[in-house]
Amino acid sequence: MATLKLLIANLVMPLPLALLLVMLALLLWLLRWRRAAQATLLAAPLLILLMAWAPIAWLLLSPLEQRYPALVEQEVRPGVSAVVVLGSAYYPDPKQGIFSQLSETATVRLAEGVRLHRQQGGWLIVSGGSRRGEAPIAAGYLQGALALGVAERRIMQIDSPLDTAQEAYAVKELLGEGAKVLLVTSASHMPRAMAHFKQVGLQPIAAPTHHLSQAVELSHWQHWIPAASYLRMSERAWYEYMGMLAIRLDHP
Repeated sequence: MATLKLLIANLVMPLPLALLLVMLALLLWLLRWRRAAQATLLAAPLLILLMAWAPIAWLLLSPLEQRYPALVEQEVRPGVSAVVVLGSAYYPDPKQGIFSQLSETATVRLAEGVRLHRQQGGWLIVSGGSRRGEAPIAAGYLQGALALGVAERRIMQIDSPLDTAQEAYAVKELLGEGAKVLLVTSASHMPRAMAHFKQVGLQPIAAPTHHLSQAVELSHWQHWIPAASYLRMSERAWYEYMGMLAIRLDHP
């Protein structure tokens, strides 16, 4: 089911969706619906152009990233059982250093998790499985945390979950219902992650990191030129909005 959800989510991303529009336009042309075909064909590049435009990317992403403030103050929060770092991407390669094997997102999440763990104490829980039959992301996180000086006895791995919902259930099984945790993930992903963790009966405290929309300066002329980096930001936001829609459909 997790793989199916991922497949559907990727198919309705802006680029695949634009390709589907092109295919639909060709079908409409063959059916001699010429005006509909022309309009559909025009919609494909227009969609990509808008998604790759900084104002649109910022409008989509910033509401997600600004939902929860970052934990920048040095404060120990009583009753917190663990700092939980949610999974991202990991590309095992013994010829590379561990931080070259972790994706940029994974590295930023882990660094924030280690920072909060040193401040808070308790357990550092690293999470994430693997869809490709390789070492899970949790194993990569473990190596990275050890390299950053975290004692192995203070680290727990959850290496089977393939999505955020499974991670929430796994943390609940590990710590028990009602456990209070510092939840570390990307700022854009945090609203959906908080929803999943609350649904299973945990008490998450948001610790967002890897903010992307703050780098967009709409007052600068360069940010009004479409770019692939803005398209990636729009895709990130698009993916999260679809994920939150799926939560609402599952739990009306």
